Amino acid sequence: MKIDQELCICCLKCLPYCPVDAIINGPEGVYIDQELCAECGTCLRTAGCPTGALQEPEDVYKEPRSVRKFFSDPTTTHKETMIPGRGTEEVKTNDVTGRVKRGQVGIGIEMGRPVLGTKMTEVEKITMRLAQMGIQLEYNNPLFYLIDDPQKGTLKSWVKNERVVSCIVEFEIPFDMLKEVLQAIKELANEIDTVFSLDVVSRFDENGNIPTIPVLEELGICYRPNAKINLGLGRPLREE
Repeated sequence: MKIDQELCICCLKCLPYCPVDAIINGPEGVYIDQELCAECGTCLRTAGCPTGALQEPEDVYKEPRSVRKFFSDPTTTHKETMIPGRGTEEVKTNDVTGRVKRGQVGIGIEMGRPVLGTKMTEVEKITMRLAQMGIQLEYNNPLFYLIDDPQKGTLKSWVKNERVVSCIVEFEIPFDMLKEVLQAIKELANEIDTVFSLDVVSRFDENGNIPTIPVLEELGICYRPNAKINLGLGRPLREE
């Protein structure tokens, strides 16, 4: 995003809408810090600039800037996956995709959430550690297409300096790996320069309980009492 200095009247109406504080009120006028801007488009959609000074350049849809746009703006669609947003439909369509099977756990590490944002170098710290553990990232997640070496978990060089509002590191593991993986994630939380929200996806067991909860409690990981619940109404239903 950019601000047309000839149109801007310095009303400052747009400042509160930027989630990454990229809109700067400087001595020579209001401008957008191009290093901080994640190209989410929130200011353009919601601030209601009275003069139309907020403008989106065409280069936000070209690499490498497009990485910011597609991971930060929920109104855009990733060309590789044809899914809008930062990740996949995960548990929301699991009744028909059967992606997370019985005996498995789906993990989503929502880098930069809530609101703080993240540089892709911080994402790489996560993907490299997972690769060392032999974990394969989800193929249908747009992050997969930015991986340079899946065996090492490294990102493509042109991606590393980009900044996004959020990026989801997504994968499935056998249930018996859950404790080991969560412990590694807790360690990484102290090594990365951002925040993240953790998603843990599983099927209900035969007694109607969520099998991952005891593991979370053992490791001292707090979880919300409310969750996304897939009711299994999709057809054809995947039972496995």
